[in-house]
Amino acid sequence: MRALIQRVAQAEVTVDGTLIGQTGPGLLILVCAMQGDGEAEADALAAKIAKLRIFRDEAGKMNRSLVDTGGGALVVSQFTLAADTSRGNRPGFSAAAPPEDGERLYLHFAQSLAALGPAVETGQFGAEMAVSLVNDGPVTIWLET
Repeated sequence: MRALIQRVAQAEVTVDGTLIGQTGPGLLILVCAMQGDGEAEADALAAKIAKLRIFRDEAGKMNRSLVDTGGGALVVSQFTLAADTSRGNRPGFSAAAPPEDGERLYLHFAQSLAALGPAVETGQFGAEMAVSLVNDGPVTIWLET
């Protein structure tokens, strides 16, 4: 699985103008299931993100995790993270998991992360979503299992 995480002061996702998910201080997590991924990859990614020490401690150093801070997470499906731009100018997305697997693993990832403690809200798989955020730092990190 692939994820792009952004430390945020706040983030929200809307579909057709309706707010469907949001978080205050914490993470916006864009996630994509890849061909061959399973629940083990989703669980490993969730565990890594929950423990990743990218939040400031009392000294201002990135030394605290999402779990340590009690922050929340907004998880949004993002199949374009599978983009292959090695040939030409039009990205290919064949490395992404098929939609039925992608949705299952996206939801499994969100549930796995929530089981580790953070409050988790999600976008809507396959929908045209508008995502807005206030990046904190900015801190943006690419992860792959």
